[in-house]
Amino acid sequence: MLLSVLTHARSAPPSLSRLRAAVAVLFALDGFVFGSWAARIPDVSAATGADHTALGIALLCLSLGALACMQLTGALCKRLGTGLTAALAGIAASVSAVLPGFATGVPGLCAGLLLFGAATGAVNVAANSVGVQVEARAGRPLLSGLHGAFSAGGLLGALVGGLASAVVGVAPHLVLVALLGLALMAWAGPVLVGADAGAPAAEQVDRPTGSDDGPRPTAVLAVLGAVAGATAYGEGAISDWGALHLREQLQAAPALAAAGYAGFSSAMAVGRLAGGRLVAAFGERRLLVGGALLAAAGVLTAVTTSSLPVALSGFVLVGLGLANVFPLAIARAGALGGPSGVALSTTVGYTGLLGGPPVIGFLAQRAGLPTALATVALMAVLAAVLVFGIEGQQLRRPSLPRAGWSQPVLFGRRPVAVVLQPAATKVRRGTGSYVRDLRLLEVG
Repeated sequence: MLLSVLTHARSAPPSLSRLRAAVAVLFALDGFVFGSWAARIPDVSAATGADHTALGIALLCLSLGALACMQLTGALCKRLGTGLTAALAGIAASVSAVLPGFATGVPGLCAGLLLFGAATGAVNVAANSVGVQVEARAGRPLLSGLHGAFSAGGLLGALVGGLASAVVGVAPHLVLVALLGLALMAWAGPVLVGADAGAPAAEQVDRPTGSDDGPRPTAVLAVLGAVAGATAYGEGAISDWGALHLREQLQAAPALAAAGYAGFSSAMAVGRLAGGRLVAAFGERRLLVGGALLAAAGVLTAVTTSSLPVALSGFVLVGLGLANVFPLAIARAGALGGPSGVALSTTVGYTGLLGGPPVIGFLAQRAGLPTALATVALMAVLAAVLVFGIEGQQLRRPSLPRAGWSQPVLFGRRPVAVVLQPAATKVRRGTGSYVRDLRLLEVG
């Protein structure tokens, strides 16, 4: 019955403002659900008797469920439509959020997190795909702002979770989270589904029929995903282990421990909402490299200090530094490879987000949690190095969802075509055609 109601909504394509609001709600809901779960991880760990290794295994189940479902979500977007898939994924994420709260042992926690991870993985791919469509319709970059909604939702979820930890059990808290999510999807779901009816044909397929532009730049898309994943590793680590670090190492009260993730999410939300202005002021290269290095400095500060305020400040620096790396990488992937580019880079990127927490767990059991969290700094530096590799790539013609970009996609201060043209014309005769193709990034 629910599927038929959502499918019926396709007959009424929404306006751009309504669609943008609905996608923002979906991103915010995803963040709220994840932030709520992150704030209660210490309580869930205590209730199930999970030590660091067992908790790492449980979080690995969350990661495996998400990564497996990301691949399936790409196929569902083609078969059912991106909007319908996003709506169903939002509902599934809301419902499955209750499962960790009812676990009484590690096996039950692993099973619950496997399903919860599958739902959140579906939301991540579908929401980013719809976000790229919204960018194409608006004619200007918007994905950083939409990811800012995710961070804002994570902040609110962490704050509510921290307060709830002092007055209510995990299960009742997560049930309320699920009910709120279903209420939000009752409005956003039909709007998202309606986007499928108004989407141009070019947005519904990987590339136009009869396209002769050859294979997509898969290697470049994979590197973009690696940039996103190297920094998403830090986001996953702070989300799932930050509160536990503050409790165990600095003896923070539950509410103050939750404030670590809250400060991280708040800083990330602010950085993403200001992403467009930051790119205009500094250029993408400086923003990405400088942000990654700032994040590395922040996490080293947080794990080496014995002062709670200093540690909280370190988490804020991590949030500010990592804020725009993931959305900028995914937006570039969408411009280069269309929906398939988003799917590939998102899957690679979220490998870091979802694979980081279990890796931290294994390392924490052997070397201590502060040392394990210090690996976030190494991954941030790796992301900065990878940025230079992407800047030098000679890309083939991208497959944009639709024409209408009002400004070129940048990596540095100059358009990609301008940067690559001198190098390309020196390589071999005929590469000028690739340079002309790259000017598709400058439509409008």
